[in-house]
Formats: sequence, C-alpha cells, structure tokens
Amino acid sequence: MPEGHTVHRLARTFDHLFRGEAVSVTSPQGRFADGAALLNGSPLLRAEAFGKQMFLGFGPDPAATREVPDEDLNWLRVHLGLYGSWTFAGDGSVSTVHAIGAPRKRIGEQERVLDAAVLAPGTVAVHRSNTAESVEWIVPDPRGQVRARILGQHAVADLTGPTACEVLNFPEMRRAAAKLGPDPLRSDADPQRFIDQVRRSRIAVGQQLMNQSVIAGVGNIYRAEALFRAHVDPYLPGNLVPEETLRAMWDDLVVLMEYGVKTGAIVTTEPEDRDKGMDPAALAEASGRRAVTRQNTDGDPDAVPRDRSFYVYHRHGQPCRICGTTVSIADMQARKLYWCPTCQN
Repeated sequence: MPEGHTVHRLARTFDHLFRGEAVSVTSPQGRFADGAALLNGSPLLRAEAFGKQMFLGFGPDPAATREVPDEDLNWLRVHLGLYGSWTFAGDGSVSTVHAIGAPRKRIGEQERVLDAAVLAPGTVAVHRSNTAESVEWIVPDPRGQVRARILGQHAVADLTGPTACEVLNFPEMRRAAAKLGPDPLRSDADPQRFIDQVRRSRIAVGQQLMNQSVIAGVGNIYRAEALFRAHVDPYLPGNLVPEETLRAMWDDLVVLMEYGVKTGAIVTTEPEDRDKGMDPAALAEASGRRAVTRQNTDGDPDAVPRDRSFYVYHRHGQPCRICGTTVSIADMQARKLYWCPTCQN
C-alpha cells in the first residue's frame, strides 16, 4: 500500500497535468460509469491528499475557474489500498512519469515493480505534406481493468484496482477527511490530536501508528523507522509514551515524509550510519529470505541505495546499524513489525 508521501506526489502530479483543464472522465471497465458521467467534461480545479487518500475537485461546469468555492465542487475520492495504482502517459509537451509508486503485484508482504514496458506511454504520429507538418498525439488504449480514465489535452491518467473510487459532494468529502487523523504533510494538521489520541489509549504505540484515524499517511516503513529513531519500544502502551517523545516523533515524521514527497523515496538513515550494520555474510543470508523494498528512485545512481536507506525495515536478521543487535521481526495487526530490541528497549 502506498504511504502518504506517494499520495501527496500523486496530488501534485494531477495538479501539474490537468489543473484548470476540462477533462474527459470515463470508466473503460464500466464499474465507475455513473461517477464518470458526473465528472466528464468538468475542469479539474483541486487536488488534495489526506494521508493515503486523494480528493480531486471538479468544477460545476466547463467554464469554472479555480476561484470556485470548495463547497460547489464535485469531489472524486480515491483510496488505492493494497492493489490500486495510477499510470500516466503524455504527448511530450508536459513532463510525466509512467507511474508514481509504480504498479505493483503484491505477494504476501513482498511488492514487486512491474516492467515499465507494460505501461504503454502515448506515441506521437507525425504527418507530413509538401507544405506543412502536423503532430498528433495517439492516446494509448486502456490496459487492464481501468476503473477510471482522466484524459486531458496533453496527458492521460488511468486508475486500476482501487479500494475506493467514488464521487462525493463537499459535506461528504469533509466527513471522509474528518475520519482521518492529522497528516504530517499537511500545513493544517494539528499534532496535538495525534499526541492526545495515542496517550489516551493502552493500545501499543506501534499499532496506533498504523491506524489512519490516529495519524494519516504513516505506513509500515515510516512506522518502523520513526519508532527506531525515537528509541521507542513498539509494544509500549500509548498512555506510557511521554508527550515530548510523541511530539519529537511527529516532528521527525514531518521531515522524513517531506523528503519522500521531494524525492519519491523513503530514506531514514543519517549519512554517517548508512554503511554500518552491513556485515556481508548476514546481508547475504538475509537477502535470500526477505522482501525487496522498491523505491521510485531505483536505478538513479545518485539516490541512496535501498539497502542503506533504513535502520530496521526489512533488515530482520541483520545487525542494528547503531548497536549491532540482531534486528527482530514479528507480526502486529497482520503486518510485519521490525525493531531493535536493544535500541528500542
């Protein structure tokens, strides 16, 4: 499941590709036909991310501008869940990516990025005559079970496999967003809501960090890494975690997740720690039985390699980068939990 920084990147991508443009909205698969009909021909005026959910605001008529109040917009709510993805193609006049977070096949806890060749970018046909040359963008056909397609003048976005895809009015949109906890990536987030909710419960803090009604956008990677960086035992009851520790954890997540939005990758290690805990024998043994964490920056020679990006996530069986203790793994609420028994004691 994409973590919150990925959804914020998606919102920025939609804002970049389609802002202010009346777009065609269809449902090639047919399951979103009624919702698509409500939005078809409307301009996309807003793109908002709340944690792991994205809300796209469409104007009431083709001539609507960005000055239209939020209350007058129709809102497309999309929650990708475990299997959903957006893929993009364009005519070359605007910068696009094939996918943010990349379409994934999920096999247990393992996520594998599909070959980019299947993403079918649009092609450009050049027509020449004795007197003129014209360029026509050939929009790619939908691939797979496309729930919703958004087509603009220069780009197309296809949605497949979402957990939720629905059109809401403004009160419905606000109620959906209100169910979520504060999002560290939003300027209007109130960290005290997060702190108070954790501390009023005896539920383990590691479990609460994965509850989207407690804090929105934190997934399994940010959960493991934030707890490690704060030296907090994931099994510690929330009401026993000091307020100042939770405040520092929130501030740390803001920094880490903003880096994720900027780069498309999660990197939580400090530069001086990245070569620690890299025992070749332990690494070779662990690599044969652990999932590979994919990043949007895979293949970028200037990016931090994924085996140096994390302190504990997917590093079970390897030595802790700080103290050398073997990193532990366990199940918590049907998800894998990673932690250092010494540093987080």
